Amino acid sequence: MKITDVEGFVLESPHKYKNPEGFEEAAGVGQIFLLKVSTDEGIAGWSDIETSPRAAGAAISLPESGSGMFEGIKELAVGEDPFCTEMLFDKLYRGTAYYGRRGLAMQLISGLDIACHDIMGKAANVPVYKLLGGGFRDRVRAYASTLFRPKPSDIKKACEFYLKKGFSAIKFGWGVFGQDRTNDVSLVRAAREAVGRDAELMVDAGWKVNRSAFDAVDLLRRIEEYDLYWLEDFLHPEMYSGYAKVKEAGVRTRIAAGEQEAAGWGFRRLINEGKIDVAQPDVTRCGGFTQTRKIIWEAEAAGIDVCPHAWLTGLNTAAALHVNASLPRSLFLEYNVSANPMLTDIIENPAAMDADGFMNVPDGPGLGVTVNEEAVRKYRVG
Repeated sequence: MKITDVEGFVLESPHKYKNPEGFEEAAGVGQIFLLKVSTDEGIAGWSDIETSPRAAGAAISLPESGSGMFEGIKELAVGEDPFCTEMLFDKLYRGTAYYGRRGLAMQLISGLDIACHDIMGKAANVPVYKLLGGGFRDRVRAYASTLFRPKPSDIKKACEFYLKKGFSAIKFGWGVFGQDRTNDVSLVRAAREAVGRDAELMVDAGWKVNRSAFDAVDLLRRIEEYDLYWLEDFLHPEMYSGYAKVKEAGVRTRIAAGEQEAAGWGFRRLINEGKIDVAQPDVTRCGGFTQTRKIIWEAEAAGIDVCPHAWLTGLNTAAALHVNASLPRSLFLEYNVSANPMLTDIIENPAAMDADGFMNVPDGPGLGVTVNEEAVRKYRVG
């Protein structure tokens, strides 16, 4: 089997990405990027990628440079065997070295790796988690992943809504959080009061807020009584020593990070130097399933947990479910609750949540979800 084509699709929602003004659900991202890999045997694989959509589209079709280090993703991948994922990763990583190594190029390599695993699963008629050596579980506890509301009363209403939906775990992130520490504490207090002590509560503090390690320790000590499951991404992604300083300050709350990190060697630094408690690789950014396996090994060696970041479409949800199925110890499935029809319309058979707040791992071939190509055409702008 050989790869015959690599296509990128920029999709645009009719709704703009903005913070909630009340207790209503946010619309989420305004644009998304999908990648499709076709083969000479008629089997195609898909992935979404959380990246800059327009830039990703350009990087796929870059022409051959002659140097072997500025190449486009399609130029590098066409003609290769989609089963040779380790070899493909190496070729693409080296072939994009001068504009890549992290960021856009790594994200495109990640998407291609996911699509290749989708192809492999379809060709072998097995779900991806079996390719990963998994099958530890067939369902995963989901948490509602959403933006902070501006006021405590709005937070309480949102919590009540998610609990009625069946969620037993909720994560609030970004939005107004980080603008005023007193208000930050009030919002966390309101969430805990609304969900009670039986539900899990997490906070993504947002690394774009320019905090120091001292600021983070102060924040954690102020909210510690509200028993967060974790505080996530509260420092710049490369502030490894800063994360270590927070951990060494003796905070009780778990420290989670990694959605911006990539590759096994990158996570080795984050885990060993940053001393985090939960590694959060996003399969669409960290190097795909090929690197996720290595990240899991790094986490196991350090004795910490892995919980995939997954905040995009049903493709990312499915990929994260397969990772969770392959983990010896699984925490949660991050579930994007954004009120955005584009995110749901493009998947014909998305993974669904049970009444008790768990999601079944897709058991069909490959990722186990089917892209609605008519909906892709509907939302496509590039």
